[in-house]
Amino acid sequence: MRLFAAVWPPDDVLDHLDLALGAVRARSGPDDAVRWTARDAWHLTSAFYGTLPDAVVDALGADLAAHATALAPFDLRLAGAGVFAHRTLWVGAGGDVAAATALAAAARAAGDAHGAPPDPRVRHRPHLTVGRVRPAGRPARHRGTPPGARGPGRDRARFDDPGPAETFVQALAVYQGPVWTVDEITLVESRPGEGRGGGPLYTPLARCPLGR
Repeated sequence: MRLFAAVWPPDDVLDHLDLALGAVRARSGPDDAVRWTARDAWHLTSAFYGTLPDAVVDALGADLAAHATALAPFDLRLAGAGVFAHRTLWVGAGGDVAAATALAAAARAAGDAHGAPPDPRVRHRPHLTVGRVRPAGRPARHRGTPPGARGPGRDRARFDDPGPAETFVQALAVYQGPVWTVDEITLVESRPGEGRGGGPLYTPLARCPLGR
């Protein structure tokens, strides 16, 4: 099964973000340029373990719990926004980001003994994915420039009309959500394509409290 470890924000934090995203969703356009992720899938990934045998799940959960007890709870808040590869829309995190990075390192260490693939990210950046721009949802051309023409209309910095990614970042660049205390990390199974709207279905397998 496909496994990962993640931090799930509480309902009041997700309520706040949901409200902030409401206006952004409404401005994504009638062409539905963005595929928004379901609220019940909103999480901050700490470590991705890939596909592992079912037989290692209990041991992995126990190791993750052991690593979690060595770390103290810490405070985070959702803050700011950005885009990965001009496509993946995310909301970032503020607060004790160093503690979140340490938790991610501990979660990756828990998977080392169970054949989990190395994490390709050199630096851990806590974030929550909220949507993905569809291939057709690209920024509009410069007004007056015909399709395929060269010149100012081909320069992204000169677009008169921002695309969905730019609109999203502009709207949430200064977003600040409520603070919450991260006091557990969750081992989760992911089933691609089985969730709402054809997205992944996430099933919690083990909740591992931080601290003793």
